[in-house]
Amino acid sequence: MGSENHLLVRIWNCRWLYVMLLPVLLYYIIFKYVPMYGITMAFKDYNVFKGVFESPWCGFDVFQKIFDNKNFWLVVRNTLSLNLLTLAVSFPLTIVVSLMLNEIMSAKFKKVTQSILYLPHFVSWVVVAGIATNLFSQQGGTVNHILNMLGASSIPFLSDEGWWIFTYVICNVWKEIGWGTIIYLAALTGVDESLYEAAYLDGATKFQRLIYITLPSIKSVIVTMLILQISKMMTIGLDAPLLLGNNKVINVAEVISTYTYRLGIESAKYSESTAIGLFQSVINIIILFAADKFAKAIGEEGII
Repeated sequence: MGSENHLLVRIWNCRWLYVMLLPVLLYYIIFKYVPMYGITMAFKDYNVFKGVFESPWCGFDVFQKIFDNKNFWLVVRNTLSLNLLTLAVSFPLTIVVSLMLNEIMSAKFKKVTQSILYLPHFVSWVVVAGIATNLFSQQGGTVNHILNMLGASSIPFLSDEGWWIFTYVICNVWKEIGWGTIIYLAALTGVDESLYEAAYLDGATKFQRLIYITLPSIKSVIVTMLILQISKMMTIGLDAPLLLGNNKVINVAEVISTYTYRLGIESAKYSESTAIGLFQSVINIIILFAADKFAKAIGEEGII
């Protein structure tokens, strides 16, 4: 009884902190947890006129229907392929750019460079898609115009499947590489300078100091960021593939987000789109736990 009274006294003493926390709790309860009941649509024969509560249950029939659809597995393949290719290019390149920025001695030049790299992150995908169209269009695009002036033939960046994937990855890397350096630059500021001084006195070159001091010092951050990136393998934004894609490259540009959009918004198949979203989330969670377990198996701390 005494411990309960002590707890109540502590809560009362911190009552204003709890009052400040209340709007945040209400936000998550109202807009995050309550709407989760909508997941039940994946297990119902949803009727828009009956609503979520009165629509009849149908078990896993909706999942069976989408799993039997070959288009679903096509978009799963496309989603994984685009995410893996983007990760393979952007992840090591982000680390390299961070290391390069860290080596810049001029503080003013470093800030200007960082600002230029950060800027694309805040640019809408609508604008980025417009820039990409102007640059890579086969007819009148800047890149192809330069190639034609050099005597080379035009490249179908946006109408050939292979070149479209290349264009998609390049646009994603350009847009997000600067933003991705923030975490690594913050980690690099915590590296002990005395280690560099000792290595310099021992005759270590700058490259050796990079390999044996800098990278091991931020290894835990690299592993954590890699786990977080891998855990989103089944998730891809709607904007980029929808705005950059077209009918000529639909076999590689159609991903889970665009497929769900066409099912739910254009075709009003709400049960199927909900089931796909639930499947996507479950797979992401499984990948997250698997990646975390693998990280711990090789001696890293992981994130869970």
